Amino acid sequence: MTKTNSQSSTLSIPGLRSSFNGRVIVPDDAEYDKARAVFYGGIDRRPAVIIRVKNAKEVSQVILLARKSGLELAVRSGGHSVAGHSASEGGIVLDLSDMKDLQIDANQKTAWAETGLTAGEYTTTTGSHGLATGFGDTGSVGIGGITLGGGIGYLVRKHGLTIDSLLAAEVVTADGKILQVDEKNHPDLFWAMRGGGGNFGVATRFKFQLHPVGQVYGGMLVLPCAADIIASFIGEAESASEELSVIANVMPAPPMPFVPAEHHGKMIIFALMVYAGDISKGEQAMAPFRKMAAPLADMLKPMSYPEIYPSEQEDYHPLAAARTMFLDRVDRSAAQTILEHLEASTASMKVTQLRVLGGAMARVPVEATAFAHRTSKIMANLAALYEKPEEKPAHEAWVTEFEKTIQQSDKGVYVNFLADEGEARVRAAYPGPTWKRLREIKARYDSDNFFRLNQNIPPSGK
Repeated sequence: MTKTNSQSSTLSIPGLRSSFNGRVIVPDDAEYDKARAVFYGGIDRRPAVIIRVKNAKEVSQVILLARKSGLELAVRSGGHSVAGHSASEGGIVLDLSDMKDLQIDANQKTAWAETGLTAGEYTTTTGSHGLATGFGDTGSVGIGGITLGGGIGYLVRKHGLTIDSLLAAEVVTADGKILQVDEKNHPDLFWAMRGGGGNFGVATRFKFQLHPVGQVYGGMLVLPCAADIIASFIGEAESASEELSVIANVMPAPPMPFVPAEHHGKMIIFALMVYAGDISKGEQAMAPFRKMAAPLADMLKPMSYPEIYPSEQEDYHPLAAARTMFLDRVDRSAAQTILEHLEASTASMKVTQLRVLGGAMARVPVEATAFAHRTSKIMANLAALYEKPEEKPAHEAWVTEFEKTIQQSDKGVYVNFLADEGEARVRAAYPGPTWKRLREIKARYDSDNFFRLNQNIPPSGK
C-alpha cells in the first residue's frame, strides 16, 4: 500500500499492477525519475503513481480510480506543458505514451491517431504516403496537448491550425464515459475541445484530415540582424503566398558550427521556413529573404516534410522565463524595441520568436472553435533561458517588463504557450463569449472541475 503525503487515501500498488499488467510506476521503481520528468526544467513533482494506459477503457479506469481516491490527476501525452501540468505532486499521472496506434486511409486522406503519438512519429508515418497534418515546430511534442490547444506550426497559413484538420475524437469524460465526438455527436464538446485544452476530458484518439504534403522547400536561413532587416523579414512573410509559413527567432547567435565564428554572440534572425507548394516555386518564394542581407547560413532546399523536425536531445530540460502574446505589426520601431530588450538581458540565451499568421487559419470564423484568435497577425514568444534556479526572479522581471513594453492592441495569448500565470492570462486566451460558452460546456461535462490540472476553465456557477 502507498500513502501520499497530502491524501488520506491509499492505493493498492499490487492491485494496480495486476489491473494494468505491470504498467505501473511508483517512487521505489528504478524508472520512476525518468517517467516523472517533463520537458521543461525546474519542475520536480513526485506523483504517488504513474500509470501507462493502453486504451480508452483503461483511461476510464484511471479516471474512476482518481475520483474514488481523491487524488489529483495529471494527464501526460508528450510532457511539454510549459506549466508542468503533465506532472503531479502526490497524485496520479495518467501516461498516454504507450498509445501510439495510427490508422491511415490514404484514399480518403484521413488518419485515426492515438494521443500517445508525438508529432514527429505521426508526421514520419503519414509522410511515407506523401500526406501530413500540421502540428507545431517540435517533433517530440505529444499530439494530444498541442491539438487540444489549437496547434500553430509550419502549415498554419496553408492548412490552418491543427484543430482545423480535426474531424472527430474519442474522449473519456470526468464520469468515465467513452464518447465519440464530432460535428454531429456531442457538437458542443467537439467545439470546446478544439482550443479549450484538457478541461473537458482525456482525448484518446483523434481523426485528422490529411493533406497532400510530399516535398516542401524549406529549412533554416540565418541572417545578420538589424531593426530594418527584422521589419522587412516579417513584412515579406506577411505578404508572401499562403504556401509559406515562417518562424523567425531573433536572438544572439549561439556557437553553431555553420555560423562564422565572428558572428557568434551577435544578433541574428534564425528562421525556420516551409514552402508547402509547388517545389519549382520554392526558390522564388525564398529569394526576397535571401536578398535582405548576405546569409550567414542557408540550408533552404527541397526536402520531405518530416525532415523539418530536427533530432532532439533527450536529456534537454531548459529553464526559461517566457511570455506568449500576439502583435498587430512588427515595424522598425517594434523591431528596435525587441533588439534593445534582448541586448539588455543577462540570460545565457534570450530570444524573441515571431510567427506570422493569417492565411487558412484566418478564414475560419472566430466562433467556429474555442480558439478565438483567428484574426491575430503575429504571435510573439519572449524567452530568457538560464542555468541556475536562483536566477529566475531576475529573468521573470525582464520578460514581464519586455511584454509590457512591446504590447500592442491585441491582448490575446496562445494557451499552449502559457506557463502558470494566473486566471487573467487564461481569460486572455479565451476572450469575450468564448469564455462564457466554455464555462457552460465545462459545467455540463465536468461540473466539479475534476480536470483542473490545466489552464483551467471553471464550470459556470462555480
